[in-house]
Amino acid sequence: MDLHKLTIKKARQMLDKKEVSPKELYQAHLDRIHERNPKINAYLSVFEDTPSTDILLPTTLNGIPGIIKDNILIEGRRSTGGSKILENYTATYDATAVARLKQQGAVFLGKGNCDEFGMGTTGENSAYGLTLNPHDLTRVAGGSSSGPAAAVTDGMALFGLGTDTGGSCRMPASWCGIVGLKPTYGRVSRHGLMPMAASLNTIGTITKNVEDAAIMLSAIAGHDPMDAATSPLPVPDYTKVLGKSIRGMRVGVPKEFFASGLEEQTATSVKKAITQLESLGANIDEVSLPLTDYAIATYYIIVPSEVSADMARYDGIRYGLSVESKTLLDTYLESRDQGFGAEVKRRIMIGTYALSAGYYDAYYKKAQQVRSLVCRDFATLFAEYDVIVGPTGPQMAPKIGEFDNPLAFYLADVFTVQANLAGLPAISIPCGFGEVDGSKLPIGFQIIGKQFDEEKIFQVAYAYEQSRGSTLT
Repeated sequence: MDLHKLTIKKARQMLDKKEVSPKELYQAHLDRIHERNPKINAYLSVFEDTPSTDILLPTTLNGIPGIIKDNILIEGRRSTGGSKILENYTATYDATAVARLKQQGAVFLGKGNCDEFGMGTTGENSAYGLTLNPHDLTRVAGGSSSGPAAAVTDGMALFGLGTDTGGSCRMPASWCGIVGLKPTYGRVSRHGLMPMAASLNTIGTITKNVEDAAIMLSAIAGHDPMDAATSPLPVPDYTKVLGKSIRGMRVGVPKEFFASGLEEQTATSVKKAITQLESLGANIDEVSLPLTDYAIATYYIIVPSEVSADMARYDGIRYGLSVESKTLLDTYLESRDQGFGAEVKRRIMIGTYALSAGYYDAYYKKAQQVRSLVCRDFATLFAEYDVIVGPTGPQMAPKIGEFDNPLAFYLADVFTVQANLAGLPAISIPCGFGEVDGSKLPIGFQIIGKQFDEEKIFQVAYAYEQSRGSTLT
């Protein structure tokens, strides 16, 4: 049996029955990495020395091998965040999410490629080369969690831990044909995550199916005194809602998600998925999110503003790349110039401008006001509806270099950023395939829920996943 094709649940069953050992499972994935990573570039570092214990603990994730995005810290491991400025940085502590996975007995195969500090939609902003889409090596895997998404898709890991600030788990999952989860803001600790935009950053999961996503979130969620934003609400066992009927659930479909600009094949597949929910007994209504057209502009003022502050720590003095120059100011300037890529510099400049005297009220303050209105619109809908559904992105995976200007990159996030602005949980699941230039490419279906109601989106996602069967068209 090809062990790299297993899900977490199936691997757990085989481990419990002693049909395979943790060491054999780990080695099978290492062999797959050696075979495929030179072509895909999903891993920035591979842990050949990670111990794979054969002692079975009573946890679902014990012995299960996964990949961790390179902007999430693992103690003693190189962590670059996809940036040259941290090329030689070794983490001195574990991120809380990583520590919780270790406590569950999970093992790590390596660190996943990503857009620099999570800034990107396609994976093309990594300082270490882009990650290719396993479905078509001429196309991108999506970003910014490009490495984990490609690795899970291509059998190089059983799970991935990624981050989602504006769609960075959901977009690559959509383009690679797997499941990407963004939890509620505050559901998972950000301690040990390299900050990019603190009011939107979330750690999320990338898995082969919905059940595995529920298993993962149950393991990493919960309050953490090291992150003041985490909620004290208890963490349920998310797998317990899987299989429950969705009959009678009210599902809202924003008309703005099907406006001009949505790829025809994507629209067809997503509408088919919505019809499938209706056949399962859900009540479907067209609704409106009138600020959809303003969400991207709002997001790309708030994020660069926070980026300009968060990136100030990389000054060439305390850690990371340091370029010695004649003066202290020159050291700052040269270190940042050589260490940061074009997109990071762009966002720093945009954010610094938006926060500057004379422009703060016109840009940053106004964006935060619009953000409040986005939250209000969702709150109004969720007073009547259980979930909101629609496409994950407006198109299937683009060709390498197809997005030839920053605005094209930014517009690809049009359907994902709203969940981040409002702090809502959202999941992307595959709902079909389209054909572009002879390539069969996956299409993602997004389900958005109320704050801290991940159970509902898991319930709907699992019901759809099971009803559609294993074959997507």
